[in-house]
Amino acid sequence: MLDIKYKRILKKIKEYKNIVIARHISPDPDAIASEIALRDLIKLNFPNKNVYAVGVSVAKFKSYGLLDRVDETKLDNPLLICLDVPNKERVDGVDLNNFKEIFKIDHHPSLETFGSCDWIEEKASSTCQMIIEFMFATKLKYDTKICENLFLGVVSDSDRFLVSYTSSKTFYLVGKLIEKSNIDTTKLYQKLYERPLDEIKFYGYLCENLNVTDNGLGYINITPDILKEYNVDKATPSNMINDFNNIKDIYAWVFITYDDKNELYKINIRSKGPVINEVAAKYGGGGHELASGIRTKDDIINDLIKDLDVVCKKYKEDLDN
Repeated sequence: MLDIKYKRILKKIKEYKNIVIARHISPDPDAIASEIALRDLIKLNFPNKNVYAVGVSVAKFKSYGLLDRVDETKLDNPLLICLDVPNKERVDGVDLNNFKEIFKIDHHPSLETFGSCDWIEEKASSTCQMIIEFMFATKLKYDTKICENLFLGVVSDSDRFLVSYTSSKTFYLVGKLIEKSNIDTTKLYQKLYERPLDEIKFYGYLCENLNVTDNGLGYINITPDILKEYNVDKATPSNMINDFNNIKDIYAWVFITYDDKNELYKINIRSKGPVINEVAAKYGGGGHELASGIRTKDDIINDLIKDLDVVCKKYKEDLDN
């Protein structure tokens, strides 16, 4: 018997002629892959529907599929499905007031209710994992490209199945995806992790200049001049932060990138133990206990570092005891 959450979502998809799919601002592979995969999944199974995946495009993610340009004000009673985003403020590319109905599918702790069909699963490794689950549960048709994108999203957000919220369910669903679709995982891994030489040199800069406190907090402030010097874009630091997961005696680490075009700080925080999302929430951010982020126009850096250092200190003391 089909679970009620899948029934509700499938019913809404069947009900609407015009469907827009959005995700969070400054997208990562899970956000991009999930919205494009869900768009293509709906179009494949319901070819008479108008389905659009929207948001600011990112050049490095174009191989996942092209995003759509659409004026939602000209759509007749459209449905909006938001993916991988915990609150309405961070939805990219649309005005939520232009939609007849909204709901979200997300694996972050919920900060805001979107609609009656919201599906939140904090224990899922990624939003792509949830789309795989929905796809198999509802027995919808799929193709190789859809499966490739879903695989890439899971692998990226789970950091190659290394993060703590990777579960047996994650491995089961990904295993079934590989079995049913026969995707080439070796080529997909290369696609996900191959980097230009400029990015490798920038990675070396991060390693050389990471500050580490006595309590095991690592942090680095990345200025626009540094990004320009190494010929990388402002999204590059956030795509590298998980690479610092295996440094001994660092319990949490922070990448602070200043976006001079939009005049705001983009802050990525990761942890191997200390709970960091409560600190992120204090400064208007949020996320998982061990992976959070903040976007702010205020210079909160010194206060944020102090608060995170206190969290690391307590964690270190608990380990010592």
